[in-house]
Amino acid sequence: MDPAGLKGARAALSDHWPEYVIEAAGLGAFMVMAGICVMLVNAQGAIHAITDPDYRRALVGIAMGATAVAIIYSPWGRQSGAHLNPAVTLTFLRLGKIARIDAIFYVLAQFAGGTAGTLLLAGLVGDRFIMPPVSAVATLPGHPGEIAAFLAEAAIAFLMMTTVLMANASVRLMRWTGVFAGVLVAIYIALEAPLSGMSLNPARSIASALPSGIWHGIWIYLTAPPLGMLLAAELHLRRGGRTSCAKLHHDTRHRCIFRCGFRSGTEEEVSRVH
Repeated sequence: MDPAGLKGARAALSDHWPEYVIEAAGLGAFMVMAGICVMLVNAQGAIHAITDPDYRRALVGIAMGATAVAIIYSPWGRQSGAHLNPAVTLTFLRLGKIARIDAIFYVLAQFAGGTAGTLLLAGLVGDRFIMPPVSAVATLPGHPGEIAAFLAEAAIAFLMMTTVLMANASVRLMRWTGVFAGVLVAIYIALEAPLSGMSLNPARSIASALPSGIWHGIWIYLTAPPLGMLLAAELHLRRGGRTSCAKLHHDTRHRCIFRCGFRSGTEEEVSRVH
């Protein structure tokens, strides 16, 4: 890195480190919650009470969708934007809403935070979390195979980002963006997980693979989510869609480190809808 780039990186780290820490903590908390939920539904008592694995998976989906919503609308999520996902951050980078150095630190924080969450749970619970059937909530291709898993991951990523961008482009709907995202997470876990394991997030899959040692199909989760979300961004740009900010939920009470359109004339609109 050249001296100017190094200076910029140091300045970004000095000024924006709270947002980076929030991103790391947010995905770490999400992974801890995922591990706890999967362990609970796979406990002997739960299996005896709810014999259908589809119902147990739906319960996990509801819990994780609610967790995503809680993180997005928390004061911390409102400050960092609650990306929690390298694919989301790279998409907003493509849309020109986040500086490159911030995107780099966001992605590093997301990988570090997700991994810290799974390693923490592995250290506290041990084999109960690491070994099957939980397997550190690793993502694996389903019976249809890797190609089907790749296409499914790309499709759910495309739909997620399309929903986020369309909601954020509407003054009437932008306050509900986090709810829409959480509902999709719940639906994906309940219905799509048998195809791909429902990753949607490269950092989430790496975080599970490290303690479990399960790397099968990892290429899918590193490539398909960014591909699907970037495709959604390209179509959004071609349609002339508006992208005001890189936050999933924007309000005027928390600072914004992004290239934010609300600073240039639409601040009053955001104040009215919040």
